[in-house]
Amino acid sequence: MIQSQRYNGALTREQFLFYEIRIAAKFYLDGKTVEEAAALIKRNNLFQYPTERMTANLTRVCYRRLDALGNRTLIGEIANAPAETAKQINLYAMMRYNRLVREFMTTVIGEKFRDQDFAFSRRDLNTFFTRLQEQNDDVASWSEQTVNKIKGVLVKSLVEAGHLDNFKSETLNPVFLSEELESGIRENGDFEALPAFNCFR
Repeated sequence: MIQSQRYNGALTREQFLFYEIRIAAKFYLDGKTVEEAAALIKRNNLFQYPTERMTANLTRVCYRRLDALGNRTLIGEIANAPAETAKQINLYAMMRYNRLVREFMTTVIGEKFRDQDFAFSRRDLNTFFTRLQEQNDDVASWSEQTVNKIKGVLVKSLVEAGHLDNFKSETLNPVFLSEELESGIRENGDFEALPAFNCFR
């Protein structure tokens, strides 16, 4: 189900990529290969990046996330739905693609929603990474700088998807799962993901 079974630190450069994945999803739905999409995005400077290399790399990341969604309807929603809905779906795509994001969302955020514990602080991130470092040699080998960058991406993703109001917020919002995403998660049989979006029905 999750494409990236190993923990990896690529999240430091991959980020939330909402603007980019929305553009890439349109090419994906048109049947363009990742190479064709990257060439069109480069030629028209759609990502507005300073270097072409970044454009090609992040187009590939977007396509991998879209592949990981495993649901054409959800890909269409990323491309065309209102931003609030599409951002939730992008966070779910990150969970499908990246093991670390998935475990953070299910074991930390999902459990907080389950317990109706809306407090969120740096301590929650630190506890999550300490546990991972104790259990996994790959994560244990990451530098403090890498871990801090990943923590920043996770918080930014929570802000983008509406789980937090801003970077300094210490209260989780009781998010409302969009109907489109709930349907897609259920179609995927991915019920473990629902609590990450405060859904327990």
